[in-house]
Amino acid sequence: MSAASPAPVVAQPLNLTSGQLPRWIEPATALGAAAVVAAVLLVLQNFNPALWLFLTGVCYLIAIGVGSGIVENRRKATDRVVRGLVVCAFVLAVAPLISTLWTVVAQGLRVLNWDFVTKVGGSVFDPNTLAVTNTPGALQAVVGTLIITGIAALISVPIGILAAVYLTEYALPNNPMRRMITFLVDVMTGIPSIVAGLFAFSFFALIVGPKAFSGFSASIALCVLMIPIVIRSTEEMIRLVPNELREASLALGVPRAATIIKVVLRTAASGIVTGVVLAVARVVGETAPIFIAASFTDNFNADPFNGPMQTLPVMAYTAYSFPGKDIEASQAQAWGAALLLVIVVVIFNLIARIVAKAFAPKSR
Repeated sequence: MSAASPAPVVAQPLNLTSGQLPRWIEPATALGAAAVVAAVLLVLQNFNPALWLFLTGVCYLIAIGVGSGIVENRRKATDRVVRGLVVCAFVLAVAPLISTLWTVVAQGLRVLNWDFVTKVGGSVFDPNTLAVTNTPGALQAVVGTLIITGIAALISVPIGILAAVYLTEYALPNNPMRRMITFLVDVMTGIPSIVAGLFAFSFFALIVGPKAFSGFSASIALCVLMIPIVIRSTEEMIRLVPNELREASLALGVPRAATIIKVVLRTAASGIVTGVVLAVARVVGETAPIFIAASFTDNFNADPFNGPMQTLPVMAYTAYSFPGKDIEASQAQAWGAALLLVIVVVIFNLIARIVAKAFAPKSR
């Protein structure tokens, strides 16, 4: 009897692919999770925007992870969950900024107009009716902000750029002076702004007496904050200039000073100007040092060497913290000053972008 021949083995096709969810599944899942969570909170009569966003993120991550794990595979499910965590972290980081900006714009537009920018605010007494009327106006704050910030920039920018040139072009790495300057710059970068205000006020109080409030004193306080920023940004931009440009200039017999001015600084001009403008935008919104060094006033004062001066951040703080008899008018004044300050900062940032593009080597 012959042995039975073995049954033929049928080769099973290898499944090298897995299911794939459609592209619209992620936004659809997010919208579905938001709708379900909102419905549940409304039924429970406990709708809170922060709680709604948090529960929506949790439900979305669970739903997309489970759905991707069933249809696709564990690797893609992990990728979708991690991507969802990144998006949730981004939303958490941007939500406070958007909420603050929306509040400032919504409240500030009620009072911000041409008269608010071009008139001096204060209280007006009518002897006929014995009524005190609060007139909104921020001209004294706008002028004070520009004067104090402009003086601080005129002092800080040359000092910062020259210090950065010394650190990058002249001082050797093991130079004790270079190490000391670098250490002091690092310390000044993290110094609290209120300490700068106390330093400026104490310094001028020793010179002119206890009533040392002035715009120039506030400018010195801002210089303490601006100089390390200008030094750091300029130093980094100069380090990006290729050494070949310096060597080629020196090989042609150009003096070192002329090489730095005409080659190094011109090549790094885009980054240097951007850093300077961003440093100005950084200090223009400071409140504590200006409040201590220059105090505040409702009167128009354009003399930085005599008497208190008003600025936009201090105006917003004092109008909201120390309101007058008409609390609503004082709060409106504060929101208008805050919105005007935001507009000024945005203008400075736009100037930085335009100047950086104009001074870029490729543009020239």
